Amino acid sequence: MYMKIRIETTILELVKGDITELSVDSIVNAANNALQLGGGVAGSIRRKGGPVIQNACDKIVFEKGKVPAGEAVITTGGNLKAKFVIHAVGPVYGEGEEDTKLRNAVTNSLKLADRHNLRSVAFPAISTGHFGMPKEECAKIMIPTSISYIKNGTQLSTIILCLYDQESYDIFKEILRKTIS
Repeated sequence: MYMKIRIETTILELVKGDITELSVDSIVNAANNALQLGGGVAGSIRRKGGPVIQNACDKIVFEKGKVPAGEAVITTGGNLKAKFVIHAVGPVYGEGEEDTKLRNAVTNSLKLADRHNLRSVAFPAISTGHFGMPKEECAKIMIPTSISYIKNGTQLSTIILCLYDQESYDIFKEILRKTIS
């Protein structure tokens, strides 16, 4: 399942599926501040991408310390189809300023993709798993933030919001329809 729209010269696409199976320049990991690849999307990235990704994350944390919510860093994609993984630290629901932190995580991920001359990037629904953010609230932030970023100018040709389950896909699809109408 997918839905796509063109904004300027960029395609914004919703896809139902496994983000680790996408052939894109970079996938985004919904990361914790210690960049530990545990469960959910991060666990799948660790299993399929190999230990080189966690090793790169450990080096970043060793050199720079924990990554604050709203920030993003980039590593190799290891054995994944994607060349890179952008680790975006999303907010824990209930900690305060979740909207701003999520907006910053998306924007900083897109800026990082542009800085590395990437053409395509795929995001999961950041913070909706273990971090507890409601999926509808996530969609209401991620979609307008992505559209706004595109309208401000980007070299990215494709931005994918990859939703793992039908419920998430349906929520994002409805929010996208409302946003563009």
